[in-house]
Amino acid sequence: MDGITPSLLLLQLMTGIALGAVYALLALGLSLIFGMLNVVNFAHGAFFMVGAFLGVYFLGLTGNFWFSLLLTPAAVGAIGLVTERFLVRPLYGRGIDYPLLLTFGLSYVMVEAMRVAFGIEGLPTSTPAGLRGAVNLGFGYFPLYRLFLIGATAAVVLALWLFIEKTRYGLIIRAGSRDAEIVRVLGIDIARVWLMVFGLGTAIAGLSGVLAAPTRAVNPEMGISVLAESFVVTVVGGMGSLPGAVVAGLLVGVVFSMTSLFAPDLAELSIFVLMAVVLLIRPQGLFGKAGAMG
Repeated sequence: MDGITPSLLLLQLMTGIALGAVYALLALGLSLIFGMLNVVNFAHGAFFMVGAFLGVYFLGLTGNFWFSLLLTPAAVGAIGLVTERFLVRPLYGRGIDYPLLLTFGLSYVMVEAMRVAFGIEGLPTSTPAGLRGAVNLGFGYFPLYRLFLIGATAAVVLALWLFIEKTRYGLIIRAGSRDAEIVRVLGIDIARVWLMVFGLGTAIAGLSGVLAAPTRAVNPEMGISVLAESFVVTVVGGMGSLPGAVVAGLLVGVVFSMTSLFAPDLAELSIFVLMAVVLLIRPQGLFGKAGAMG
């Protein structure tokens, strides 16, 4: 415990929040797809990985991080639209395990595609020029880019909440997730709703990938560990719960960061211990509903 000061604890807490912001974004897309479509998307980590690769590629192509930040979610979302329309849609109504197995296989296809396109070593990354350096928070200097991560996540969460809760399309999405047949009777093409939701969920995964790229190694396998972590976040928050994804993402990030400070060897294990404790106390997760997987 020697050398651990209040300032160090606060800086480590901020690091955990920044890490949790990435987890929250990734779990947000995963929860959106499950909550609205009842599809467990095992390719979500692969969409995150593709977003990281495309983010670096577009940055090299345009020389502008902000263009990359706009182009990447659109490109990954487009891949998601094609995936839903031609691969996932024929499996609706056949049970939750069919799309799960399909997306599990799809993730391997996407990993191999990135290996062919960019090589097995991955791509070098660096922090965007305008977001380098550190900011004095009063208790220490904290990287500017990590503050940007926190702010960007907050903006996406707010925008998604406004879209789902305050717009006509959001109302249709919520109604379709509860009773698709009634929505059909009202003359709304529910297939287009599902298409939009899947595309939006994968676009958020792509966005989390491009945002995370400057903070980690971009390689074809990066989505594997991230998928496991995002499922931990989703389970802790409650399957299909968007508020749960945000709260659990931040909680998991802080637990991982603080454990890294006091017991680095146990950092990876700590988030699974957290999941086990939450499930023992509340099996449906912090914000989940009982029987969500039924």
